[in-house]
Amino acid sequence: MAGIIDSVDQRTHLAGQNRMELLLFRFEGRQRYGINVFKVREVIPAPELSEVPHAHPASRGIAYVRGQTLSVLDLSFATSGKAIHKEEGNYIIIAEYNRQVQGFLVGGVDRIININWEDVLPPPSGGSAGSYLTAVARYEGEMIQIVDVEKVLAEVQRESGADPRTTDGGGVAPAVGAEDYKVLVVDDSRMALAQIQRTLDDLGLRVVTKNNGREALEQLKSWAREEPSGLHDLLMVVSDIEMPVMDGYTLTARLREDERIASVYVLLHSSLSGVFNTEMVRRVGADDFLAKFQADELADRVRARLHALGVGV
Repeated sequence: MAGIIDSVDQRTHLAGQNRMELLLFRFEGRQRYGINVFKVREVIPAPELSEVPHAHPASRGIAYVRGQTLSVLDLSFATSGKAIHKEEGNYIIIAEYNRQVQGFLVGGVDRIININWEDVLPPPSGGSAGSYLTAVARYEGEMIQIVDVEKVLAEVQRESGADPRTTDGGGVAPAVGAEDYKVLVVDDSRMALAQIQRTLDDLGLRVVTKNNGREALEQLKSWAREEPSGLHDLLMVVSDIEMPVMDGYTLTARLREDERIASVYVLLHSSLSGVFNTEMVRRVGADDFLAKFQADELADRVRARLHALGVGV
């Protein structure tokens, strides 16, 4: 099982094909859950864990993996309040995102499946069942629940006393000349859209938002058809990678294929911060990549783009 995520080349063929690979796992019941493979470093049988005094209730302790310490959360408890009680056969999913490496205890790991983003749907609205889901996907007659691990970690950190301002953004200084430009922001998360828009608003830019890559591509083509072109004041596209309908990789690849919009500057902005993602970004032709989310770093990338256009200098 440790070799389940075994090759960059094996995974990066998905770039621009609007497909994703999910690692399927269970807690203690029959329901299967999923996490994007590109978040996962490796999967290991659960070793003995050392408890941490006064830790968050979801914490199962510290694991020692190849000489490194790793914090481990009970993903079942974090999402449902029901801890994993069985003593044997558990696994730890070691994941990397938002520049952090985190272990998640699960009851069992199944396999990796390859699905089209068009088959991924928003989670059900209302009630607690969907509160920790980022999406759902139907596979072989079963509904796979894709866990929003970023929300899980954000809530654990908040309840543990972490400063939410490190991810909320805001407070950056305006950029000279920014008011003459707009930015197209693409993300299926309302929270992420709000964070990014707050930073861009503070810089003085105009912001247009879309919820997935297909909507963004249609908007870019619409601007290209305008007379004069609606692209003349487009500074850049800031796009998430993981999105239903059309992901950020595919959006980038598709616009590079259309000569009317091929020169648009694309910054992919995602929690997928591992080595897989770095190679995927290069293959689809994005101009830049930034791991989520630090307002100052996003502001610096935007200022650098303005500077490259001779604005504010």
